[in-house]
Amino acid sequence: MIEIRECSKAFGALQAVNNISMDIGEREVFGLVGSNGAGKSTLLRMVAGILKPDKGSITVDDMEVYDNETAKELFFYISDDCYFPTNFTPADMAAFYRLHYPKFEIQRFSKLMRQFRLDEKQRISSFSKGMKKLLMVLLGISAGTKYLLCDETFDGLDPVVRQGVKSLFAAEILSREFTPVLASHNLRELEDICDHVGLLHKGGMILSKDLEDMKFHIHKIQCVLQDKKLEDALRKELDVLKIDHQGSLTLITARGTRTEIMHRIQEKNPLFCEVLPLSLEEIFISETEVAGYEIQNLFF
Repeated sequence: MIEIRECSKAFGALQAVNNISMDIGEREVFGLVGSNGAGKSTLLRMVAGILKPDKGSITVDDMEVYDNETAKELFFYISDDCYFPTNFTPADMAAFYRLHYPKFEIQRFSKLMRQFRLDEKQRISSFSKGMKKLLMVLLGISAGTKYLLCDETFDGLDPVVRQGVKSLFAAEILSREFTPVLASHNLRELEDICDHVGLLHKGGMILSKDLEDMKFHIHKIQCVLQDKKLEDALRKELDVLKIDHQGSLTLITARGTRTEIMHRIQEKNPLFCEVLPLSLEEIFISETEVAGYEIQNLFF
């Protein structure tokens, strides 16, 4: 488990990370989301032991991370802007990482390269941005580490490859101890893969919740009520996050189980009523609006 306790990091007058505490469990896909400049990359670098927190602590499997080679063997970190030595090929990179990660599987790497149709002998400098990102993911998987830290890893991947990488992550979690931590500014990229999601905003953690739990306890209902007084009554009876109107339709987003919410609405004898699916983006917008943040335009 990765445990982050009251961590802060500043660069001069810029407070990149401000008093963040959270846990990242084992064998789950953890999504770290937030706009550009929210502090995702800084936090990932601290978790990987590249940066030292100004205050607070980060432990991995009960070991302090910074300046600890044993702890760092548990991680493979993929930065947003990957660096490759001049004239290196994927085979050269695999040989390099094999020196630093005892569990690195060369044969597994070669097999994955063939599956994703990348050439081990081709110079990486000729690769596209998406190909470079994919290469780093395959190197990270082959390293056999317990944790894979990915900063905007899906950025640049085409839809087919993106889905292939997500399937690869799922297969790894089923077969061994493996926890990918995915930082992204795009909620839609993470919706179909993450088990737990943390939302960063201006260096602070707004919320960190299990995705299925969030979906189970927040619902969106569209209905046609016969009287405005009935809507006022529902505001008092339900834990309402948001109410919108589209013509005669009333859209209610509320916390609670589906059964509880529908029971309260059905008691008002609506002319029409149905449950609408909620996207991860809608859930976060509802949660953050309640917390006093106006961030609808941060994600796309």
